[in-house]
Amino acid sequence: MSAEGLFPAVGMHSMGEEVKVDLQAEWFLEEDDGMMMVDSHEDDWGRLYDVKVSGTLLEYVGKGKSIMDVGLAQARHPLTTCCHYYEVEIIDAGEKCYIALGLATKDYPKNRHPGWSRGSIAYHADDGKIFHGSGVGNAFGPRCFKGDIIGCGIMFPRDYTLDGEGDMDDLDQLESRSGQADVQNFLYLNDDEEEEQEEEFLESLPTDMMEEDDLQQMTAMARKASFVTRDLSSCGPVHGGKKRSSDVVRSYEKVPRKMAKMQEKEVIHLLPIKDKSGVIPQSMERVVETMPEPEEEEEDAEKPDEEENEEASSCYVGLTPEQREQLRTQKLNGKKHCIANLASAIVSDPLNNMKCVKELRGMLMEADPSVAVSVRKLVMVSLMEIFKDIAPTYRIRPLTAEEKSVKVKKETKQLREFEEGLVSQYKFYLEDLEQTIKDWKQKKRKRSQAVGLQSYLGLAEVAVRCLCELLLVLSHFNFHNNIVVILIPLMNDPTRKVSDMCCDAFKKLFQQDKMGVASLATVRVISGLVKSLNYNVRPEVLQTLLSLRIKEVEMKKDLEASAPKKRFMTNKEKKKNLSRMQRKWKKAEEKLEKELLEAEASESKEKKIKLHTETLNIVFLVYFRILKKAQKSILLPVVLEGLANFAHLINLEFFDDLLNVLQNLIQSGDLTNRECLHCIQTVFTILSGQGDALNIDPLNFYSQLYRILLRLHAGTPDYDIIIVLRCLDAMLTRRRKQVSLQRAMAFVKRLSVLSLHVLHNSSVGILAANRATMHSFPKCDFLLDNEIQGSGFYLPELNEPEHCNAQNTTLWELHLLQRHYHPVVRRFAIHLSHGAPSEGSAALGVDLSRRSPLELFEDYSLKDMAFNPPVAPPGSKKKDHFVVGETLLDGELRKLVFGVLSLVEDTQPDFAATYTHIRAQH
Repeated sequence: MSAEGLFPAVGMHSMGEEVKVDLQAEWFLEEDDGMMMVDSHEDDWGRLYDVKVSGTLLEYVGKGKSIMDVGLAQARHPLTTCCHYYEVEIIDAGEKCYIALGLATKDYPKNRHPGWSRGSIAYHADDGKIFHGSGVGNAFGPRCFKGDIIGCGIMFPRDYTLDGEGDMDDLDQLESRSGQADVQNFLYLNDDEEEEQEEEFLESLPTDMMEEDDLQQMTAMARKASFVTRDLSSCGPVHGGKKRSSDVVRSYEKVPRKMAKMQEKEVIHLLPIKDKSGVIPQSMERVVETMPEPEEEEEDAEKPDEEENEEASSCYVGLTPEQREQLRTQKLNGKKHCIANLASAIVSDPLNNMKCVKELRGMLMEADPSVAVSVRKLVMVSLMEIFKDIAPTYRIRPLTAEEKSVKVKKETKQLREFEEGLVSQYKFYLEDLEQTIKDWKQKKRKRSQAVGLQSYLGLAEVAVRCLCELLLVLSHFNFHNNIVVILIPLMNDPTRKVSDMCCDAFKKLFQQDKMGVASLATVRVISGLVKSLNYNVRPEVLQTLLSLRIKEVEMKKDLEASAPKKRFMTNKEKKKNLSRMQRKWKKAEEKLEKELLEAEASESKEKKIKLHTETLNIVFLVYFRILKKAQKSILLPVVLEGLANFAHLINLEFFDDLLNVLQNLIQSGDLTNRECLHCIQTVFTILSGQGDALNIDPLNFYSQLYRILLRLHAGTPDYDIIIVLRCLDAMLTRRRKQVSLQRAMAFVKRLSVLSLHVLHNSSVGILAANRATMHSFPKCDFLLDNEIQGSGFYLPELNEPEHCNAQNTTLWELHLLQRHYHPVVRRFAIHLSHGAPSEGSAALGVDLSRRSPLELFEDYSLKDMAFNPPVAPPGSKKKDHFVVGETLLDGELRKLVFGVLSLVEDTQPDFAATYTHIRAQH
C-alpha cells in the first residue's frame, strides 16, 4: 500500500466556474524542498473531463444540469514526500460554486466529485464540508466564494519513505516500511485522541535544538488547519515568517493540525455618550454560545455488508419453509411499523423532524435479503408521499451571501434551515431513484447481494412510478427538469410497462400545464433525444406531443380561469359604509387595482404566448426533420397526425413547401389509408385557416379522398371515419364557395354508397355530413329525381369527382337504408329522401339536427358495447292454444291434419282393454 496512489483532483459542476491552480505551491518554506513533479500545463494533467486548461486556469465546460455532469481534472503524477501540497484560487464561483479539491486514486470515476466515491477525499467549497468516500460530508470549514484560496496536502512523518506504486483501496490506512512511523489522518480523530496525539508529539519535539521562542511558535502553528491552510477571506500567505532550519520544520510536521476555533461574537450597541466634541457611540462584544452540531454519520453505498448478510442468512438455517415465512413476515411487519412511525413524525412536524427523512432514506439500503426488495419499495413510495405533503408551493432558491450575513428572526432562521434540508434530502432521494434505475439498466450486481438481478425490474418500476408522480405533483418545485431528463429516455425503453408509465405521465403533464414552462422544457429534451438516436424511437414518444395545450381557445380559457377574482364594492355599499372622502379614496384605489390587474393579465398572456410559440417551433422542427430525413420511418404516421393537429398554427412561409411534400408522399403510394387521410386533413386545415388568403385549388387532394372512400368498410378502425368527417367539413362545408356542384354531387353519391358498408354510428355520421352538403348545395336534390339530368352515364369506377357524371344517377341507397336495423339511420334516410326538409313530418328533431356529424358519431358509438337507443326486449305473451284450419296453406296437408284430429276426438282410449288383448295373445 503506497501513498503514491493519491493524485491531486479538482471537481467542478456549475456553469461559469473557473479556478487557478498552483501545483508548485510550498506548504513550508524549507531549503531542501523540491518543486512539484506536476506543472500546470495541459500535457501534465492525467485526466480532463469537461474541463478546459488555459495555462494555470481550469474552466468548467460541461452542461451542469444533472449530477452526472461533473467535470474532473486529475494530475498526472501523485503527491510525494517532496511534492505534497497544492493550492486552488477561485477565479469565478459560477452559479453554485460546486468546486471540490482533494486527492483521488488513479482510476477514480470521471463523473463524480472527489470525495463522493471510495478512494478519494476532498473539501467542497459550496458547503464547507469534507467528503471521504461518501455522499455525506462532515462539517470542517467555511463556505468559499470568489477570490478565496484553498490548499490540500499530505503530512508525512520525518524520514518517511514510500513503497512501490500500487492501487489505493482505502485512504484511511497508509502502510510504511517496517521501522518507520505511520501516516495518520488527523482529520477524523475525535477530541480525546487529538489531545493524546498532540501531547505525544509535543513531547517528542527536539527541544534541545530549538530555542524557547521557536518552540512556542511551533506549538501555536500546530493548532492551525492542515487541510485548509489559509484564511479564505484573504489572499495573503499564512506561513510567511522567518525561515527555519530543515530539522526544525520536519520535526514540526509530526505535530497534529487543528482548525483554529474562532469564537463568534455579537455586537451590542449601548447608549451613546455626549461630550463637547459630539455624540460618541458605545458598543460591546459578547461571545455567542453555539450549540454543538451533531456529527452526521457517513453513508457509503458501495461498502459491502457481508457481516449483516451472514447474520441474516444464519437466522434461516435449520428452519422449515413455514417458519421461514413466519420469520420473514415478522421482520417485514417490524420494518413497516418503523417506516410508519418515521413518516408520521415527519408529516406531523416537518420543521423539526427533517433528520427522520435521512433515517428513512437509509432504509433504501436494506441488507436483509428476505425483506430487502419489499422494504425498499415501501420506503420509495413512502418518501414520495412525504415529499408531496411537505414540499411548499414555491421554488426554493439558494440564499445569497448578503442574505446569509443579515441577522434574522429565530422563526425565519428555522424556516431557512428546513428549506435547505428539504432541498438536500429531496435531491438525495432523486439520486437514489436514478441509481435504482441505472442498476436495472446496467444489470449491476451489488457486493452485498441483498437484491437479486431478477428483482431489479420490480424496484425500477416502483422508482419510475415515484418519479412520474413527482413530475406531475411537484412540477413547480426544485429539480423538476432533472426528473424530466431522467424519464424521457425511458419513454423509448423496450420494457412496455415502463415506457407506458412515462408516456402517460408526460401526456398528463402537457394537459395540466397552463403556462407552458414545463412543456417547453420537456419538448426540448424530447427533440434532443429524437435527434441523438437518429429518429429510431418508438412512435409513442412523439404521440405525447399531441397532448400539448397550444390552442387559442384553451389559452383564453386558461387565462380566465387563472385571472384573480377581485370583488369591488358597489355604490350602495360605499354610501352605507364610507364617508364622502373615503368614497373618493376608494374610487381611486379601485381604479388603480383594475389597471394593475389588467397589466398583470396582459403580461401573463404575452408570456404564455411566447412560451407556446417557442414550444411549437421545436415541435415543428422535429416534424420537418422527420419529413426530410426519415420518410420511411415508423414515425411518419405520428408526424402527419401531429401536423394535422397543429396545422392551423403553421406560418404562411412553410405552406408551399409543406404542400409539395405532402403531395409527393401521397403520390408515392407508400402510405396507408390513415396516413393519406392525415395528409389531406393537414392540407385543408391549413387552407381553412391562415391559408384561406392563398389562391390554391387542391383538386388533387379532393381526388385522393374520393378514391380512398371506397377502401373503407366496417372492418376498418373507427378513427378513419373520424378523419373523413373532419376532412369533409373542411373540404365541402367551409370551402363551399370554391367547390363546384359536380364535385359536391359526386361526394354525396359516394358517401351514400359508403354508408351501406360501415357500422351504424359511421352511417349516422356520414348521412349527417350528406345533410350538411345538401344544405350547402341545394341543387344536389337532382340526385333524388329519377329523370336523367344532362348527357352521359354515371361512371362509379372513375376516381375523378369532376368527370364521373354524378348528376346522372340517383341516391337509391337511401331506400335500402330505410330498412336499416338502427332507428336513427332509418330516420336520417327518410329525412334525406325527402330533400332534408327543416319542417314537416320528415324533418329531424332538435336532438339530431343541432349536433355535428362528429358528435353523432361519438354518441352512437359501440365503444361501451351497447346500442343507443337500447334494443327493445322481445314480447313475453304466449299462445293459449294451437290454431288450426285456414292457417295451413297446403290442401293435402290440411285434409290429413283434419282427419287425424277428428279421429282423435271420436276415439276414447281404453287402456284396460288393450292390456287384456295383449295378454290373450301371449
